[in-house]
Amino acid sequence: MGAKKTSGKRKGGGRRDKRPGQRQRAGVGFAGASFERSQVLGSGTQNTRINVQAYAAVPTALNALPGLPQEFTGREHEITKVLSLLDPGSGAGAVVGSVAGLPGVGKTTLAHAVGNAALDKGWFTGVQMVNLRGYDPTPVSPEDALEALLRALGVAADHIPPTLDEREGLYRSQLDALARMGQRVLVLADNASTSDQVRSLLPARHHAVLVTSRHTLPGLGARLFDLHPLQPDAAVDLLQQRLEVADPDDRRVQDEPAAAEELASLCGYLPLALQIAAALLADDPGQPLSERVRMLTDAGSRLGGLDDGERNVTAVFDECLTRLTPQQADLYRLLGLHAGPDISTPGVAALTDQPAGKVVPLLRQLVQARLLIQNSQSRDRWSMHDLLRVHAQEQARLTMDRDRAPRRRYEQARTRLTDHYVRHAEAADTHLRPPGDAVSPQFAGRQQSLEWFDAERENLLATTHTHARTQTALDLGFALGHYLNWRRRFQDLITVRAHALEACQALGDSLNQAGAWRNLGSALQKLERHAEALDAHQTALDFYQQTGNTHGQADAWNNLGSTLSGLERHAEGYEAHQTSLDLFQQTGDIHGQAGAWTNLGNALQKLQRHTESHEAHQTSLALFQQTDDIHSRALVLVNLGNALQRLERHAEAREAHQASLDLFQQTGDTHGQAGAWNNLGNALQKLQRHTEAREAHQASLDLFQQTGDTHGQADALNGLGNALQKLQRHTEAREAHQTSLALFQQSDDTHSQAAVWNNLGVASRGLERHIEAIAAGEKAVEMLTHQEDWGRAGEAWGELATTLTASGAEPSHVRNAWEQSATAYTRAGDNKAAVASRSNAEASPPGA
Repeated sequence: MGAKKTSGKRKGGGRRDKRPGQRQRAGVGFAGASFERSQVLGSGTQNTRINVQAYAAVPTALNALPGLPQEFTGREHEITKVLSLLDPGSGAGAVVGSVAGLPGVGKTTLAHAVGNAALDKGWFTGVQMVNLRGYDPTPVSPEDALEALLRALGVAADHIPPTLDEREGLYRSQLDALARMGQRVLVLADNASTSDQVRSLLPARHHAVLVTSRHTLPGLGARLFDLHPLQPDAAVDLLQQRLEVADPDDRRVQDEPAAAEELASLCGYLPLALQIAAALLADDPGQPLSERVRMLTDAGSRLGGLDDGERNVTAVFDECLTRLTPQQADLYRLLGLHAGPDISTPGVAALTDQPAGKVVPLLRQLVQARLLIQNSQSRDRWSMHDLLRVHAQEQARLTMDRDRAPRRRYEQARTRLTDHYVRHAEAADTHLRPPGDAVSPQFAGRQQSLEWFDAERENLLATTHTHARTQTALDLGFALGHYLNWRRRFQDLITVRAHALEACQALGDSLNQAGAWRNLGSALQKLERHAEALDAHQTALDFYQQTGNTHGQADAWNNLGSTLSGLERHAEGYEAHQTSLDLFQQTGDIHGQAGAWTNLGNALQKLQRHTESHEAHQTSLALFQQTDDIHSRALVLVNLGNALQRLERHAEAREAHQASLDLFQQTGDTHGQAGAWNNLGNALQKLQRHTEAREAHQASLDLFQQTGDTHGQADALNGLGNALQKLQRHTEAREAHQTSLALFQQSDDTHSQAAVWNNLGVASRGLERHIEAIAAGEKAVEMLTHQEDWGRAGEAWGELATTLTASGAEPSHVRNAWEQSATAYTRAGDNKAAVASRSNAEASPPGA
C-alpha cells in the first residue's frame, strides 16, 4: 500500500479513494524517503520496497487505516468504551489502551472501527497502524516498528539513527513537534505479543496508542479492554450481512432462523469462525443452513468444518501453542481431557497431580494468553471458549495417539480427575442423606455440600455421560441422587439414574441392580411417568425378593404404593404402603416406618378417610422426631396441615403449615418454603384472613420464580387469584388465574387446569362476564368428571349453578346443575356437601 513513485509532487487536491459517506480528513506531514523491509504502513506488506517522496506540507496519513467490512456488527458498546479513553477532553497526557482477546475475536477490526470513529469526531489528524506480527515466527522488532513509523511521519531514511534508544527519542520528538502544531496522532499497534514490542512506541504526551494483543501485556500500564465473542443476535446478524454481501437476495438466515442461531452457537459466536462459515455458505448458495449445522455437528471435529481454504480456525489456534512454554502447552492439552464446561483449581490439581499453588501460576499464564478464562465471581474456577475447548480436546487426542508413554500419562490424569469427582460427590452426599449415617469430614455440612454440588453439577453430569457403562457412571449415578432431588432437577435425575442402571448391567453388578431400578423408578415418579415408574419399582421388588433383602422389599413396596396412587389406584396403593409398614416394623427401621406412615396417610386421604389420614401423619411426625430428621418433619407437617384442612380444622392447619415453613427456612430449602407459603395462604383463606392469604401466596410465587418451578408458580398464582377474589379484586384475580392456566397447560397438568377453569369462572362471574364464566365453569365440570375427581366436580357444578343464577339462566338449568353437584359429592363420599347441594336444587324454581 505504499505511495506510487513519482518525479514530482502530488497535488493536494489529488483524487483519493473514500469509503461511502466519508469526509476528507486532514493529515500529518510526510517527508520523502526510500526504505526496505517495512512491516507496516497501511495494512503492512512484509519485504516490500516502498518509496515516499517529499511533497506538500500537509498530505494525508489516512492510507494507514483500511475501511471496515460491510458485515461488521455488534460492537457498538465496545467502540463507545474505547472512544471514552481517546476523547481529547479526558486529559492532556498520552493515552494508552489495550484491546485483548482470544484469536479470531475481531480485535484488529475493532481497532479499525475505533480509529475511523475517532477520525470522524475530529479527535485526531491522522492514524498510523503498525502490524507487529507478534505471533508470527519472526515478530517485528521495536527498531523496525519505529523505523516504519518514523518514515510515515516524514523522516528521511538517512536521518533515522541505528539504535533503539536513538530511534525512540527521534520518534517522540517528531510527535512532540506535531503536538505543538496542534496535531494529534493515533497509533494502532496491532497484534503485539509482548510489552517490549510496544513500549518504545508510547508517546510522551498528547497523542494516543491503541494496542491489540492476545495477551494482557500488564507491563504497558494501559487501560485494558477485554474483547469477548459476539452476542448471539449480533452473531446471527454477521452471518446474514456476510451472505447478503455475496448475494443481496440470500434469505437463508430469515428462512431458517433456528438453524442460524445453532450455526452461530457452533461457531462459538467467534467472528473469525462466523466469517468462515458464511464464506462456505456463500460458496454453496444452494446449501440450507440446517445442512451446514449437521456437517459441523456430525463431523469428527467442529474445527475441521471451519476451513474455507484461506482461513482455518485450527491453524490460528495451533499458532497460539507455539508461543507457550512446554509446561503451559501441556496443561492446555491436559485441560482438553476434562468433559465439563469449567474446572476448579482443586480439579486441575487432581488432573495434573500437582499442588494448587504450583498450577495456579500456569493457569494465570494461560489466562494472559487468552486461552483460558478465570471466573470473575469465583476465582478458583477456569473455563475455555467452546472452540478452544474442542481444540484442546483434539490436541489431547493427538498427544495420546503419538506414543504409549504419553497415552498412559494422559489416561492416568483423566482417572485422577474422575476419582476426584466421585470422591467429593460421595462425601458431599453424606450430608444430604437422612440423619443417622456417618457424614464425611470433607465438608462442613449440608450448605457447603450443596454449594459444591451447585458449582460442579454440569461437570458431574458430563463426566457421567462421558464414562457411560463404567464404574464412574455407577458411582456418580448413586451419589448425585439426593442433590438433584433437593434441587428438583428431575430430568437430570432420570438421566444419571439410567446411567447407573446401565452401568450395573454392563458390569454385571447384580448387588446394586435392585437399588438402581428403585432409584430410576423414584426419578420417573417425579415427572409423573407413573407407568414406567411402576415397572421399575416392580423389577426392584423382584430383585430384593430374590436376594431375601427385607429392608429393600419394604422400600420397594413403599415406592410401589406411591406409584399406584399416582395412577389413581388408591386402594392398591394403600395395601402396598401397609405391606411396607409391616416390613419396616420387622426390621426395626424407625425412619422407614415414619416414611411408610406418611405415605399411608396420603393414601387414606385419597380414599376420603380423613380422620385416619390425620392419625397416620401424627404417627409419622412422632417417629421422625425420634430421628432428628428436620427436613422430613417439615414434609410431614405439610401433609398434616392438609389433612387438618380436610377435617375443617383450619386454625390447627395454619399452625401446622407455619411450623412447616419454619423448618424449611431452618434447612434452607427454598422450594419447600415456597410450597409452605402457598399452603399457609390456603389455610388463611379458610380463616377469612384474605389480606394475609394474598401476601402468603405472593411470597410463594416469588420463591417459586427463584427456583424456576413453573408448576409451583402456577399453583401459587391459582391461590393468589382465589385470595384476590375474596378481596373483590376480580380483574386481578382473573389475570392471575389466566396466567396460572397457561403455566399448567405448559406442563400438561390437566387435573390442575380443571381446578383453575373453575376458579376462572368464579372470577369472571365477579366481573359480570357471565358468558365467559359459564364457558369456564362448563369446561371445569367436563374435565373433572372425565378425571372422576368427584369432590372437585361437585364443587365446580355448584359454582356453575351460582353463575347460571347470576346470569338469569333458565331455572331448570340452575336446578340441574345443583343436582349434578349433589350426585358428584355423593360419589366422592362427601354426604354433608351432597345434602347442601340437594337443598339448593330443591330451593330452585322448577322452571318450564
